[in-house]
Amino acid sequence: MDVTTKRTDSGDPGFQSLVERLTRFLSVLNGENDAFYTQHNKTDNLPTVVVAYAGAEPVGCGAFRWVRDGVVEIKRMYVDPDHRGRGVGAQVLRELEAWAAEAGASTAILETSKRLQSAVRLYQRSGYRVIENYGPYVGVHDSVCMEKIL
Repeated sequence: MDVTTKRTDSGDPGFQSLVERLTRFLSVLNGENDAFYTQHNKTDNLPTVVVAYAGAEPVGCGAFRWVRDGVVEIKRMYVDPDHRGRGVGAQVLRELEAWAAEAGASTAILETSKRLQSAVRLYQRSGYRVIENYGPYVGVHDSVCMEKIL
């Protein structure tokens, strides 16, 4: 089935459903460190969200927020486990990058877990390079931060 993407905001029911699943997954992955990560992943009032749909079913999502002039941070990337390995994550990421560039961003940054090697590989294949951990992730051993010039 073809997958389409939709630009929307954090009020989108498909986005909210996917983020709930992402939050449950990450709470297990992060264990005792979950509260630290959760505080940096609020989705209230995000105006820049992309949701991927297979038919009417939401199967992937992501968002970005402005960090400073010209720089956005990619947030809340998630693909439903039944749709992984089909390019959905790359499709969502490309749409987020295009939207950010249209809005004036020249650089995208992100943070992910070193334990999520499939996510790290997706970002590397998409042109991201590892950078020093930034902001709240400085000194956080499980985090890997990445950057791409758009």
